[in-house]
Amino acid sequence: MSAVTGPRADLDLSLYPPGTHLDGAGRLVVGGCAVADVVAEHGTPAYLVDEGALRAHARAYQQAFTTRHPRSLVLFASKSFPSAAVIGLTASEGCGTDVAAEGELVQALAGGADPGRIVFHGNAKTDADIAAALAAGVRYVVVDNLDDVDRISRLAHTPVPVLLRVSPAVDASTHSAMMTGHDASKFGVPSGQIADVIARIRREPMLDLHGLHAHIGSGIGDLTQFEAAVAALARLERFGVYDLGGGLGVRYVRTDAAPDVEEYAERVVAAVHRHLGTDVELLVEPGRSMVARFGITAYRVVTVKRGPRTHVAVDGGMGDNLEVSLYGQPFEPAVIDRTGPLEVCDVVGRHCESGDTLARDVPLVTPRVGDLLTVPVTGAYCFTMSNNYNAARRPPVVFCRDGQSRLAVRRETFDDLLAREQLLVDRT
Repeated sequence: MSAVTGPRADLDLSLYPPGTHLDGAGRLVVGGCAVADVVAEHGTPAYLVDEGALRAHARAYQQAFTTRHPRSLVLFASKSFPSAAVIGLTASEGCGTDVAAEGELVQALAGGADPGRIVFHGNAKTDADIAAALAAGVRYVVVDNLDDVDRISRLAHTPVPVLLRVSPAVDASTHSAMMTGHDASKFGVPSGQIADVIARIRREPMLDLHGLHAHIGSGIGDLTQFEAAVAALARLERFGVYDLGGGLGVRYVRTDAAPDVEEYAERVVAAVHRHLGTDVELLVEPGRSMVARFGITAYRVVTVKRGPRTHVAVDGGMGDNLEVSLYGQPFEPAVIDRTGPLEVCDVVGRHCESGDTLARDVPLVTPRVGDLLTVPVTGAYCFTMSNNYNAARRPPVVFCRDGQSRLAVRRETFDDLLAREQLLVDRT
């Protein structure tokens, strides 16, 4: 997709939610709301979500699969944006939910997700996790290891529908921290042990094995890797249910390329029909590709330091976006709502770490203290990994739709920071 040209060549609107535009005054508008108006009410930093565009995308994702394979269910991977409001939004548009811990299950249920459309994951499920999944009556519990088998057998009173997570022995071409389909991964049963674990499950009366689950990694742009995973599953015993996980990559900067959902669904379903059959139940678990593009983060510029490098420091950073520090993920920030000469800068955060950098060598409209700066494609994993480094208060989540904004998650308060402290000095 081509970048914006002309006076805002520094601002690539193709990275923002569809429909994002500049109004007559040159202000950035997301979900019909001027970003400046939203942050005037809710402050910075703040996560803004284009609610209407995300709803449309959730519907399109489900339709892309069901039109090609009617027995499909798209499960939103809630770990990518673990908010009851966001989970509830995707559920209301027909998606199921993928949860990986008791807390995510609590959020999903609070958001109105149907337990019969929830799949419960986790490589280290506790008794509490298993008990919560059983009490809720989730669609499937994904068995990751033999300890899961023992716990379900001990805690269940009626047979539990389960899937077995297996390693398809596919080394995905992605960051090493996002590779999950190889035999050395902490997730799933290694390829050489699958037959034995299946036999063990079948000896347990409280486990009802329906099928297999495989997830090869995250941020994947090469669709042949998903096809390879399907082919690897076909070499195992056949089942009636296959969960192919998620992992589809997205565009973070203008030079990125990523398959669209229609192409992804076409290739995956064709591989399933070719290798596994046309009558199986097919599950997929998009997280990043469901929500990433539909969220942006808004900051205020706090300081501009010019020297050997120009450092533009904002009022957030690794407290609200750990993707850069953990994965080296590139982003494309922009100063919004005004034009001017461009200056190559490093955008850095306010936290006391040299690694607290949001982007390096980016062209910004010559920055000034007080400017608004936005970072697009922050709808996935940024809220997930937000934290209290330097006792920062985690930002709010604001839904924007049809020119109206509404608070989905409020900003943390200092009282929230102290709420769990038990040895506070009596100040009365």
